Amino acid sequence: MQALINIIQIVVGILLILVVIIQQKGAGLGSAFGGDFSLYRTKRGAEKLLFYITIGLSVVFIILAFVGLVV
Repeated sequence: MQALINIIQIVVGILLILVVIIQQKGAGLGSAFGGDFSLYRTKRGAEKLLFYITIGLSVVFIILAFVGLVV
């Protein structure tokens, strides 16, 4: 059972990394420190979907971590 949880957690971790990388826009150090200079921006379409997928995957990852500690 522990091995299955570890494998699922690795897969979820890799998916989480990929989704976060896909979300990156304007790769560069300037954008990391607010180089965009936009005051207000809303998430729409695919960007919003990726945002919700990131939240879901991170919740699943944390739950699997706690389950892995208990089992």
